[in-house]
Amino acid sequence: MISIVLVDDHALVRAGVRGELDQAFNVVGEAGDVAEAVEVICSTKPDVVLCDVHLPGGNAPAVLTGVVERGVSAKFLALSVSDAAEDVISVIRAGARGYVTKAISGDDLRSAIQRVHSGDAVFSPRLAGFVLDAFSPTLEHPTSELDVLTAREQEVMRLLARGLAYKEIARKLTISIKTVESHASAVLRKLQVSNRSELARWAADRRIL
Repeated sequence: MISIVLVDDHALVRAGVRGELDQAFNVVGEAGDVAEAVEVICSTKPDVVLCDVHLPGGNAPAVLTGVVERGVSAKFLALSVSDAAEDVISVIRAGARGYVTKAISGDDLRSAIQRVHSGDAVFSPRLAGFVLDAFSPTLEHPTSELDVLTAREQEVMRLLARGLAYKEIARKLTISIKTVESHASAVLRKLQVSNRSELARWAADRRIL
């Protein structure tokens, strides 16, 4: 069973998250600030650390740095109320494998932990664009897999993967919501993904947003 350490300065939040995870994972420790987090992680050596971004005594990057300096390896998944680009980018630069917001469902959080443990990078759909903008400007964007999509479908795909609602996409592209729905259906079918979360992962894996 995957072992987890929970890092959040609110005990009630930790209790709620533990309640969502206890049946699926082995929660081996909790911490409420940076110094405590480093000590707990280094003593328990969990597989995955679920870490809030802003903490007493510093932030998630400070926890990551402290753990690395102690020679301990663990995969980090940020869980925060913040969806600010600077928070997302700073945490990923520090070495976290993913970033999700506290609006995430229990099922999606459990899936995110499993994916991070297996080596995937995981982001809430709306946050993926921040990471791609920050880290992929020099990477070559593969186009062969996009050839199955029309130019308009590619536009819709990118906006869907960034987490925009149909209404927002319709307004941005000056088309009807019904047309967006039609393009979205075609995108999912042609790329052989079943939902928007899979589409966001598909796009993030290929650095094509």
